[in-house]
Formats: sequence, C-alpha cells, structure tokens
Amino acid sequence: MDAAHPRFDFAISATDGKARTGRIAMRRGAIRTPAFMPVGTAATVKAMKPEAVRATGADIILGNTYHLMLRPGAERIAKLGGLHRFMNWQHPILTDSGGYQVMSLSELRKLTEEGVGFRSHIDGSKHMLTPERSMEIQRLLGSDIVMAFDECPRADQERDVIASSMELSMRWAKRSRDGFDAGGEHAAGAALFGIQQGALDEDLRKISAEKLIEIGFDGYAVGGLAVGEGQEAMFATLDFAPDQLPADRPRYLMGVGKPDDLVGAVERGIDMFDCVLPTRSGRTGQAFTRTGPLNLRNARHAEDTAPLDEACKCAACRDYSRAYLHHLHKSGEILGAMLLTEHNLTFYQDLMAAMRGAIEEGRFAAFASDFRRDYLAER
Repeated sequence: MDAAHPRFDFAISATDGKARTGRIAMRRGAIRTPAFMPVGTAATVKAMKPEAVRATGADIILGNTYHLMLRPGAERIAKLGGLHRFMNWQHPILTDSGGYQVMSLSELRKLTEEGVGFRSHIDGSKHMLTPERSMEIQRLLGSDIVMAFDECPRADQERDVIASSMELSMRWAKRSRDGFDAGGEHAAGAALFGIQQGALDEDLRKISAEKLIEIGFDGYAVGGLAVGEGQEAMFATLDFAPDQLPADRPRYLMGVGKPDDLVGAVERGIDMFDCVLPTRSGRTGQAFTRTGPLNLRNARHAEDTAPLDEACKCAACRDYSRAYLHHLHKSGEILGAMLLTEHNLTFYQDLMAAMRGAIEEGRFAAFASDFRRDYLAER
C-alpha cells in the first residue's frame, strides 16, 4: 500500500473531554469519526440504493458474515468479484464475525473450543463456524475491516459463566489474528479489530482488554452491550471500558443504538457505531427527529401538513408531509419504508456530523446537553 492508499491509519484531530473526532484512512476511502455504519445485513441496506446511502453521509457500511455465508455464500460472492462489486458499494465495508448471529438465530447449535456447529435458520443445513473459517469468509467477501470471532454471553448470567466465555473469546481472538495474518494479500489491505468482552464487570473487561492488546489489533470493539441490560448499565460500563483500550486506536461499540445512546457513548470515548434501528424503524413507521421519535402510524398525523423535521433536508422532509407519510404506512406502500429509511439514516449521519463539529470546536458538552433537552423532552 502506498501513502495515498494506506491499509489502515487512524488519526485523532481533536478531543473534548473523552469525546474524540478523527479520521480512518483506508484503501477504499476515509471514515470520519465518530462514525455510524448503516447495516447492510444481506448485501443491501434495506429499502435504499447504495448511492442513496452514500448521499446521507455514510462513509462505511456493515455486512453480515453469518447471513452472507448462508446466502448467497462467500465463495459465490468471491467468484462474482467480491462484496463491493456484488452490491455496488465502492467504499469501506466492515463485516462482523458471524458469532453473534449464530448464538441468537440458530436454535440448534453446539459450542466447543473449536467453534460453533449450527443448523441454518434458512434451510436447516449443517455448518461449522470457527475463528479460522470466519476469517476465511471475511477474506472471500473482501471486507475492509474484519472482526475477530467471539462469543457474546448474556449480561445476566453468572460471573463465572461470563468469565469462561470471555476467556474463550480471547483464545478465539488469537486464532482470529493468526487466521487473518495467513490471508496474504487480503491481510495486507484490510484491518482486523478485536472485541472486548466481560459483560458489565470492570475486572473481566480489563483482563479482556489486556489480552487483546497483547495479541495486537488495528482497532478494538466493545462487545456484549446493547443486549438488554438497559442504557444506565450500558453507560456505567462505558464509563470504564473504553479507557481500558488503546487511546490511539478506534473504539467501536457494537450494535448501538438510539440517538441518545450515540451521544452518551461519544461522551465516553467511542468512535464507531452500527445498529439496525434507523433502517428497521423506517420500515415500521418510526421517524427520528431532533425533538424525539415520531410514530407515523398514529392517527394524529393523518392531517398534519408539517414535515417530519424542519431542519432536515432529506427527500421525505423536503417534499412530503407527515400526513402523506402516515397514509403510505397505513396503506402498506413500499414508498413509505423507502422515505422513512432515507430520513432516519440522514438524521443519524447529520447527528454524527454535528458531534464531529462540536468536538472540533470544543463545545461538545453544550451540544450534548442541548441535544438531550430537545430529544428527550416530555411531550
């Protein structure tokens, strides 16, 4: 890789308290941080064309290893030129390891030191996912940021169960590192992130971080949160977990979240996020606005001529009324899902841009306070 097209380079341009803003440079483009990654589970961000996703301000999207390995298959995608060409997205893609989906979607699974054996939720076919196979799949997809293979236990389990799971994930992290490095040309052009585990326990998280740092990764994710523990417990964990990870590497909070989750996590030093919430909500009639979420299915919107959010410049806000969007969702029209998804992703990317600007200007605390005042106000 030449200097103009680095494999992976992260530079922080400004800090404000624990909040950071910066830039990840990669061969397929730059990622401005804090960054929100729209989720493209099955090689598509649902209800959106790739160029429309890009127009919202997204620098990077997420692809799902578990779903893509089952359909259409990693080998098939590789044969067709890789995931970027397959889905017509020529910018960075992060792929998750598949471990979380195996645990959450496959009812018939067997966890061993080797990996996880499971039956497909699609057709019942048998599969084995190991750290080495996860690295191979992500290589075949052509991922730019590869995630280590891990297990994500529930936070409400006994401490010894969580500790044992964390230790297993750390052994898998080392095997992921070795498998990634064996990837040759792909390893020379992609980055590998490790995943910190330990649920809500500060000591277990510290052990996990130390083991990951010893192995060495390009970036570090905080895993095992946003799995039902609630915002207060999540924030309490983020009060210490990011600080246990290297300050000069990106910190990625997996699977988060609501707009106020993002602001609170950036306050605590997180740089990257992904979540299905803005796209899923777009398909179910929920719109995020600066004054809080709106449920467009409610009858009170039936004759409302106002836009969703007067400060938003997306097509849904610029060209259509709340009344029309209400009608689309009551009628089950596909255009409703398309417009609200575009709006929600625009809202999320505008929020990330606003946070980046506030950090650069040293006014993040005031920004966060104003955001919460408007977004969480009682109505």
